[in-house]
Amino acid sequence: MPSWGQILNEINISLQRGDRNAFDSVRLKYIKALQAKTGRNLIVYASKWTSGEAQPNMVSINDEDVHAFMEAISGLNGNDLDLMLHTGGGSAEATEAIVSYLRQKFQNIRVIIPQAAMSAGTMLACAADTIVMGKHSSIGPIDPQFILNTPNGIQAVPAHSIIEQFQKAQEEISRDPKLLNSWLPMLSQYGPALIVMCQKQIEFSETTVKSWLSNYMLKGDDKTAEKIAKFLSTHDNFKTHSKHISLTEAKELGFKIQEMEADQDLQDKILSAFHAVLLTLSSTSAVKIICNHNGNAFVKQAFIQAPIQANR
Repeated sequence: MPSWGQILNEINISLQRGDRNAFDSVRLKYIKALQAKTGRNLIVYASKWTSGEAQPNMVSINDEDVHAFMEAISGLNGNDLDLMLHTGGGSAEATEAIVSYLRQKFQNIRVIIPQAAMSAGTMLACAADTIVMGKHSSIGPIDPQFILNTPNGIQAVPAHSIIEQFQKAQEEISRDPKLLNSWLPMLSQYGPALIVMCQKQIEFSETTVKSWLSNYMLKGDDKTAEKIAKFLSTHDNFKTHSKHISLTEAKELGFKIQEMEADQDLQDKILSAFHAVLLTLSSTSAVKIICNHNGNAFVKQAFIQAPIQANR
């Protein structure tokens, strides 16, 4: 398996030879190699969420992604799909729409997690028949997040944290009403209906995941499906929305996991394709890539404007 540095060197050599599309051509090369290994349709969904450089609304799962999946599915034949997934999450409603679309197009879906699929990404993985994980792979809690425009900029805020903050404010203000003025700047960034929305979203995530697990991965085992959905949506089990759940923990919960290390050649090809995707995200203006093994691609870009220099 070529390392990250070797793939980067391959891209640099192509650029020096005049290939302006080197990132795309090298990425497609390794994606095609993975698809040739599996013989299944392959779609990659990856975003630049781990570096923290891109705004959450640019890298989150959203309704625009449905159109991106339409492009990625165009021209694919067969009933089997591998979905390589690398995301920090996003909209549960958009995730539901994506799952509905994928499930109408494919009978068997295998989600491949080369690093992490968190929050709504974990929800999406719960709609698969099987999940491929390595010792380095992670899923996470499914408590939803809200993209809020706060005084500190656009932030993804977990629903449970919003509820806990309101509860803490209520408790402190009830003990000492003078603290109201201290809490007002913090609470004013939230709309009056946000608490109800948070509670509804938590319920929606849990019931949706339970339904997907019962219908696909754990068909006929409603008890385990309910246990997993309840565990993943209970904030007190994790204390933090960013908690990483390993391959071993996922198997213990009851997920059907295919271990990446069981097939060294498959692991090599998964990681090579993933490294090529990440190099595109880290070295270009791309912040999200949804593509297939035939070359169809939707690439979301974010351009950072240079600061304006004052005349002296």
